[in-house]
Amino acid sequence: MQESHTTVDPSEVAKFEAMAAEWWDPKGKFKPLHMLNPCRLDYITRQIAAEFNRDLTAETPFKGLRMLDIGCGGGLLSEPIARLGATVVGADAAAGNIPVAQVHAQQSGLSIDYRHTTAEALADAGEQFDIVLNMEVVEHVADPLSYLTACQQLLKPGGLHLCSTINRNPKSFAVAILGAEYVMRWLPKGTHEWHKFITPDELFDLLTKSGVTPVDKKGFVFNPVTWQWSISDRDLSVNYVTASTKPA
Repeated sequence: MQESHTTVDPSEVAKFEAMAAEWWDPKGKFKPLHMLNPCRLDYITRQIAAEFNRDLTAETPFKGLRMLDIGCGGGLLSEPIARLGATVVGADAAAGNIPVAQVHAQQSGLSIDYRHTTAEALADAGEQFDIVLNMEVVEHVADPLSYLTACQQLLKPGGLHLCSTINRNPKSFAVAILGAEYVMRWLPKGTHEWHKFITPDELFDLLTKSGVTPVDKKGFVFNPVTWQWSISDRDLSVNYVTASTKPA
């Protein structure tokens, strides 16, 4: 991994390295992400299409766009975006995730540039992207503002930053920690720390301070009856996502 100043929290990296082999098991420890993925992709693709005036009915609508999936894990989002034609770099601070992602991409016939590195190292190297995808990462870093500033530096002028995380309130503690880790046992105990969760107002403030302009926010809402996720304009009480642009 490239040497650089970093906001990586080693204890957080260790959590995900311990689960690396299970990234592509829809019934394993990443089951919640597999369930959430269609909803996340719907939001991501619509935002990219709107920002860059792309037709999602085309065969490769994102051709010519370069995207960074920071905290890519096993590639659950990198792969479908690559299939849509984007040039994708997947980066993760957990070394164990990278070979898992590389092997699965090869098996899927996809060319994705996976790297064991950090946002800060990529920014120091002068890398530039049209899109920075930053999903469920900011609640795991040691310094959210420094991390988001590095993500901003990685964007080309006019670029799009998509960032999702978990709200901080009693409901998110009950759902994301007690429910997901202790009751449903979807995630290992200790995967999340409630005090690291970030409210939408706090995230908008951090994004603005980092140098991007927040333009949208939506909630990801789980329905225990239909067992499905959906996008909500109003309910950002637990999982939510934001879109921001870098001034041209």
